[in-house]
Amino acid sequence: MKIIDDLINKVITGHSITKAEAAAITEIPQSGIPALFAAASALRDKFIGDSVDLCAIINAKSGACPEDCSYCAQSSKSKSEIAVYPLASKKTITDKAAEAKAVGVKRFCIVTSGRKAGKKELEDIGTMIAEIRKIGLLPCATLGLLDKDELSFLKDSGLERYHHNLETSERFFPEICSTHTYYDKLKTIEAAKSVGLSVCSGGIFGLGETWEDKIDMAFAIKKLDVDSVPINFLVPVKGTSLGSREHIQPFEALKIISLYRFILPSKQIRVCGGRVQALKDFHPLVFMAGADSLLTGNYLTTTGRSYEDDLRLIRDYGLKVLFP
Repeated sequence: MKIIDDLINKVITGHSITKAEAAAITEIPQSGIPALFAAASALRDKFIGDSVDLCAIINAKSGACPEDCSYCAQSSKSKSEIAVYPLASKKTITDKAAEAKAVGVKRFCIVTSGRKAGKKELEDIGTMIAEIRKIGLLPCATLGLLDKDELSFLKDSGLERYHHNLETSERFFPEICSTHTYYDKLKTIEAAKSVGLSVCSGGIFGLGETWEDKIDMAFAIKKLDVDSVPINFLVPVKGTSLGSREHIQPFEALKIISLYRFILPSKQIRVCGGRVQALKDFHPLVFMAGADSLLTGNYLTTTGRSYEDDLRLIRDYGLKVLFP
């Protein structure tokens, strides 16, 4: 297709596509999907190469969150039946990290529920981060709306990357959360960058947002110049405000991955939560659509794919795991 040929040539020669051109990608008909995937895969190969970056997470503190994010089973509005527990022990977290390291994972992320981790929790997490470094993994953390001093402490403890999603576009954000703002998120991301941390920031798709919202978030991420862009697909959980929504359709999900590769060609496009449920039988196309990174293993309150299945998929596609 001419539009795809024109856009891939533009990106390969070092130019950025416009929002109007991104919108044209979203309008490519089903018959043009194979050409779109081929182009996205070529962009991944040019800008990233043949390596896949794997990360794993641990739900280190679960539930009892005062925030009202409509998609989250741990939020104050949720009636979902989930495990609720305080910060896990250092042994629990390091054992899980060692398990991930043994199968070839590069990054390991400590995730806590709540608006932000407290002072004592941060101190404990700092020691966990140091231990994860000793295991040979790159430590990441998702600890909420931290400020510059808190993030600087974590960096000094050995943290390599901070994860904090925008979740969606600035326009749509008030539709999914009222207890903190889009600007609060931007402040946290900018603070993490200011102390020298690598940043991972993306969002969740299938919340009811439009294609324009998807594009706007991608361009906001481009402006922030983060390193890794997690793409999550809503898993409607009974008891949440969005529990009755339908799963996003597989080819819409794959088109999102390709769209983000075109807008953010040199960034890690990391497919994370909800990929099993959204992609279904088309899951093997995830790399063809332009992804180069995966969150592997289980997620926070939903199941993912086993390490073994993901490693097999990477090998079958002719790619290799990027070790630390």
